[in-house]
Amino acid sequence: MVNRKELNPESGPGAAFGARLRRAREARGWTQDELAERMGYTGRHVSGVETTSKPPTRRFSISADAAFGLDGTSDTFERAWREIKHGALLEGFPEYLGLEARAVEIRLFEIGIIPGLLQTPAYAHALAQGDVHRATITLEQATERVSVLAERQATLVRPRPPTMLVVMDESCIRRPVGGDAVMREQLQYLADFAALPNTMLQVAPYDIGERRPFNLPINLLTLPDRSMIAYAESQAQGHLEREPAFSQTALAAYHQLQAESLSQAASVGMITQARKGTP
Repeated sequence: MVNRKELNPESGPGAAFGARLRRAREARGWTQDELAERMGYTGRHVSGVETTSKPPTRRFSISADAAFGLDGTSDTFERAWREIKHGALLEGFPEYLGLEARAVEIRLFEIGIIPGLLQTPAYAHALAQGDVHRATITLEQATERVSVLAERQATLVRPRPPTMLVVMDESCIRRPVGGDAVMREQLQYLADFAALPNTMLQVAPYDIGERRPFNLPINLLTLPDRSMIAYAESQAQGHLEREPAFSQTALAAYHQLQAESLSQAASVGMITQARKGTP
């Protein structure tokens, strides 16, 4: 083939994505234009993704899955895209997102920042911009991060939403993010969240001291078959744990955390005081 660019899938996640796209296309005997027509793109765009001159997007990945009949499988182009976006530092997170969307119960514990599923767009944007300022992510990655968070939140708005139990360390509501207006809006959102029929919101106060059973954030999911998945994340990486013994131990610790934390009424009271700027 004239001007056919050789691909090296080992050179990076984007190159691996492009090489896989080409292999799948050629296995079906399609030209770039033929695949593009099935996906709603141009042949030039498909070529750009294959050769890494254009980064794949979520929309492009979903379109590729539809074209190749990969919807509902465990090895989709969308999953590959999520792995590119979240990177190796968040190992297990792309798979966690799919499980979170199916969970019937979600238990969260967070330290330092409002849990992602409860963040307002302005709060999430401020956090992402902070990472851009520190040059840990690009502006494009910041935009994608906020977009993915919005998608996660949207999956929870369904006819039978999951039960959500959230415990936040007091530092989450005390740490200012984005300025006074952003924080007031965020704290009001927490109070509104606590009023929903399928939620429970508690604050673990500073004086809980050594009785706080977790030193790192943790997410516990209960799936429709009642199995449990635990997801823990540090500054460097994330870990998805399916072992029942670990999940049951984490669940017992979570129950202890809830017992030591403020009641929902007292928690909302603290949040309301913080919103008004009173200690």
